[in-house]
Amino acid sequence: MALTAKIRTRDGWAVSHAVVTVTDMTGTQVVRAEADPEGAVRHPTALAPGAYTVIVTAIGYAPVASSALVTASGRADLGNVTLARQGGTELPPPGPWTVDPAHSSVGAVAQHLGISSVRGRFTDFGARIEIAPDEVEKSRVEAVIRASSIDTGNAMRDDHLRSPDFLDVERFPEITFRSTGIAPAGPDRWTVHGDLTLHGVVRAVDLDLAYLGTGADPWGGTRAAFRATTELRRDDFAMNYNQVVQAGIAAIGTTLRVELDVQAVQGESLPEG
Repeated sequence: MALTAKIRTRDGWAVSHAVVTVTDMTGTQVVRAEADPEGAVRHPTALAPGAYTVIVTAIGYAPVASSALVTASGRADLGNVTLARQGGTELPPPGPWTVDPAHSSVGAVAQHLGISSVRGRFTDFGARIEIAPDEVEKSRVEAVIRASSIDTGNAMRDDHLRSPDFLDVERFPEITFRSTGIAPAGPDRWTVHGDLTLHGVVRAVDLDLAYLGTGADPWGGTRAAFRATTELRRDDFAMNYNQVVQAGIAAIGTTLRVELDVQAVQGESLPEG
């Protein structure tokens, strides 16, 4: 092959829709080649010896330009060419990803008596992520949480949180989140806009999302890691119960900080075992 290259993301993933354009010193295009599904470019026609300009482009990525010197052999190997997402933001490769509850957590923190924090988590939940191939902003997230799975480490408090004073799990057994859009917010950071249904009330909520990277797991799969946070006000979801103790201090704060640590496995479902 006269011209070879491998087009990759910063995490080493193939950019299958990349295009390599080669121009000579007069600006005339002499090669236009598309990457295969593995991100590899192989162009068979030999090039005349000399200096060339190589431009690599792909939808959703910042273009990369470099110089290449073709020897008497008529060949040029560009090696690995790394493309960065537009705006410096990154996400995993396109396609479906399934959240692994066993290696993820859904937590919430509330102020207690105005001086400390109470931490809780939901132990029964599932979620699916769909990374759009070309327009990343069209990626989607859907999640379902069983409200009765709240666990703060105190059985009496957990029963109260499941009662009509708070989550009212008999009437509203599920908490759901469905994204409505995603926007870049900096390197490796995104804002996920969505609708949260909690206690029978639907509110628009923004998640501050950080993409932590990808890697292989011991079961032969590929995992992506994320961390997300947001703040909710209980009264926005018609949970107005509170007990006032001395000096007018509320027993439980009205603001909840939600903290999500997520591992997602590439594919439509989790591996067995």
